[in-house]
Amino acid sequence: MASAPQPNLPLFYKDLMPLNSRDHAQYKTRQTETASWLVGQHAIPLTSDEFVPASRHFPIIFSSGDAPLPLALMGLNEGVNTFVDDSGKVTEPVYIPAYIRRYPFMLARLQPDSEDLSLCFDPTSDLVGEDAGGEAVFDGEGKPTEATQGILEFCQQFEEAGMRTQNFIAALKENDLLIDGEIGIEEASNPGKPFVYRGFQVVDQNKLRELAPERLKEWNENGILQLIYAHLFSVDLMRVIFARQAQQGKKPVMPDAATAELQN
Repeated sequence: MASAPQPNLPLFYKDLMPLNSRDHAQYKTRQTETASWLVGQHAIPLTSDEFVPASRHFPIIFSSGDAPLPLALMGLNEGVNTFVDDSGKVTEPVYIPAYIRRYPFMLARLQPDSEDLSLCFDPTSDLVGEDAGGEAVFDGEGKPTEATQGILEFCQQFEEAGMRTQNFIAALKENDLLIDGEIGIEEASNPGKPFVYRGFQVVDQNKLRELAPERLKEWNENGILQLIYAHLFSVDLMRVIFARQAQQGKKPVMPDAATAELQN
């Protein structure tokens, strides 16, 4: 059983269907060590709750445009993820963003004008279905199993973190702290011909320093300042990711003083 393809689905999701005990009574769900949906995905949505652990592994940047979104960069170029192999298996211990761990489930509004969220899943995924193996989704009475309750709670926590992320972004925008970012990465073997990356936003450190003392005090107390510094400290990891691409033979082939847009 599959629903009709839906436009404008979130990253990873090819389709979306509400989970219900009538149609999915015999469904099971399993975990996997190979996230095939990650192959070729270089920019992963991130919640502000994850900035500190994610900043140890990935550059955290903000997408361009009027509705910026925090992104963890697992690669600098479209189609490149330096942390997974061709099957989608993570190649080393690394923080896995909640957005990745949530798939193939998510909470979604079934009606645009409704505030109610329903647990949905991507029916094209082999991680859930009658033949998926793993744990049952519903028990013999049609009630969600403990495993399904855990999935629901995780998705609810993700939505709550998403709201906190929106508030964080709103604070940055209200104080005009986001500016267009740019980084030039020059190889020792090719001096004077840097790879220049644009198409993303970062916090303006000059404007941050100019904020009123009472605002800085407020942000220090509510944790916003910690999030900003986690982001700022992580940006230099773009050079590390570039080096990983080069080591893996995935370095971009671009002309002299080339410019690449970070697609998101």
